[in-house]
Amino acid sequence: MQSSSALSVRQGVLYVAIAATAWGTGGAVAAGLYDAGGIGPISVSFWRFLTGLGLLLAARLARRSRRPETAVSLRETFAANRRRALITGFGLAVYQTTYFASVQQAGLTVATVVTLGSGPVLVSVGARFVLGEHTGAAGTAAVASGVVGLVLLMGGANGNTGPDPVLGIGYALLSAVGYAGVTLLGRASGRKNTGGAFESTVTGFAVGAVCLLPMALLEGLLPDMERAAWTLGLIIYLGAAPTALAYTLFFTGLGVVRATTASVVALVEPLTAAVIGIAVFGERLNAIVLTGTVLLLFGVLFLAADEGPGKD
Repeated sequence: MQSSSALSVRQGVLYVAIAATAWGTGGAVAAGLYDAGGIGPISVSFWRFLTGLGLLLAARLARRSRRPETAVSLRETFAANRRRALITGFGLAVYQTTYFASVQQAGLTVATVVTLGSGPVLVSVGARFVLGEHTGAAGTAAVASGVVGLVLLMGGANGNTGPDPVLGIGYALLSAVGYAGVTLLGRASGRKNTGGAFESTVTGFAVGAVCLLPMALLEGLLPDMERAAWTLGLIIYLGAAPTALAYTLFFTGLGVVRATTASVVALVEPLTAAVIGIAVFGERLNAIVLTGTVLLLFGVLFLAADEGPGKD
């Protein structure tokens, strides 16, 4: 993985977009685990964190064996950025667990669009007041376009409601708060070069797993193994693609991409969820949903093209 200092802004945008695409599959996998494994959202999050952490540690060992001179001590990384690791781990635990709870209560589409629709607004406001990032008229219009697109996606979607949509939307908004906090912290740390993105991801997931373990034990930690191969496959995928790979790419990209831009590029996630809904669950997009998709894509592509060297 390239260091943020050697990464161009366009590459950073690409990394964030790939991460968001991988995240878009996470809600569907969680829904599968609810059905096959019989576990709740906290336990799903715990297994996601634990599996992702194991894969990240394995990747770190492989990298150290090939290039030992580039190895960075995890203990030193944690000690140097203790506050970042603790806040990142807690924020990720809140963000992921409440998102999965929203999927359970409100359905995949509603959970995804509410979380990612409110996320850019929260990040934009936070970036302005916390990081001093100035969003011009074009950036503001792009954010507005993305949010309006997501509102249309949510309003036009049908057949995706869950047992308690109101509660699910509440969980989604709480998830957006956790997402915004992690994004802003990652951007602030990336600008200061406070530790490698990979090592920071590892320590963040270790903290998150510890935070989730007691609650997962109370909820019911072990999944039903009646369909053992399918359940284990879902857990491994959840820990690999939308976790270990996606978050490493995301935090690396945040080193060079503005927080507001990253949050809008991450709107690729609900597009991925919509594609899964069509291809796997047989959902149909009406005119309102298609319009929302076009507006959302406009916001993503516009901000990606608007980014350039020297922008902060």
